[in-house]
Amino acid sequence: MPDLKLLALDSEDLGVIAATTQDAVVRVADMGFARSDRRFAMLMNRYAWEEPGKQGQRRRAALHFDRVNSAQVAGIDTNSAEGVLELLTIAYEQPNAEDPSGTVELRFADGGTVRLGVECLEARLQDLGAAWAAKLKPEHAA
Repeated sequence: MPDLKLLALDSEDLGVIAATTQDAVVRVADMGFARSDRRFAMLMNRYAWEEPGKQGQRRRAALHFDRVNSAQVAGIDTNSAEGVLELLTIAYEQPNAEDPSGTVELRFADGGTVRLGVECLEARLQDLGAAWAAKLKPEHAA
């Protein structure tokens, strides 16, 4: 399958990116907020849910959000550069339909979150190379 390149400009688009990145593995050192560029970016090893078959695959991917005004972290030890997080979902809250600003929340297993205050929603996900066999397929309780 070709590399994914996705763009999210609204909640529905972000839902596609959230589904695609569910269960991605992220090193703490591979995410950060570039305040002067107003960008939050992270590298991940995402589980390729779109690939059929019993033997799952992982792919290296980059996700970034533009027009970011602020970033807050809770429940994540940012000093643990080698710490590993599992991304569960990404949500967008837009309090006023007339105003495109809002909050993007990246939710990780064990309760860690990254909250981004954004001028408007603008996110991009891009695969960065070949896939490899996943050791395990993520499982979720019903």
